[in-house]
Amino acid sequence: MDQSLTRPIENATKRNRIHPHKLALWVGLASIMMMFTALTSAYIVRMAAGNWLEFQIPDIFYWNTAVIVASSISLHVSYESFKRGAARPYRILLGVTLALGFLFLYLQYVGWQQLAAYVPLKTNPAGDFVYVLSWLHAAHVVGGIAILMVALIIALLLPAKITPARKLRFQLSLTYWHFIDLLWIYLLVFMSMQR
Repeated sequence: MDQSLTRPIENATKRNRIHPHKLALWVGLASIMMMFTALTSAYIVRMAAGNWLEFQIPDIFYWNTAVIVASSISLHVSYESFKRGAARPYRILLGVTLALGFLFLYLQYVGWQQLAAYVPLKTNPAGDFVYVLSWLHAAHVVGGIAILMVALIIALLLPAKITPARKLRFQLSLTYWHFIDLLWIYLLVFMSMQR
């Protein structure tokens, strides 16, 4: 068989393969989504069993949503700046995203304090589910903040040079952060609709 006929097929196969790091990330995100799906399913089943306290989600959780959406937007614009080689906006917006991530966690803490004023932990399963869902999400935000801190250190210490490895790392960070953003929106809508 003529070797020139098989080369385009081999090249097409190589181009269509997903990078192993991206695959690992998507498998990890799928497992996180399965965990939250299981918890929200348990929430629905437990709510149907009775002895369920209905209460309003603190308004600060809605403000928090605006903060995490803004952080996703700033990270995306930072990534686009990185791809264009615009070092200053790339670094500044990466720092803004990190600051918004910390602000999200702070507002979550304030929201938990407000919630504890009228739904203390271990008083009713309804409140316990809200705490567990939001705490688990916050733990994943902490992981994202750690990733963003490393990305910012790299951005500040190294020249803003576009390499395949740095572009891949940024894409992985961006995908994870967008996922955490969408997960929070899902959880907030879910908890708001169950009241």
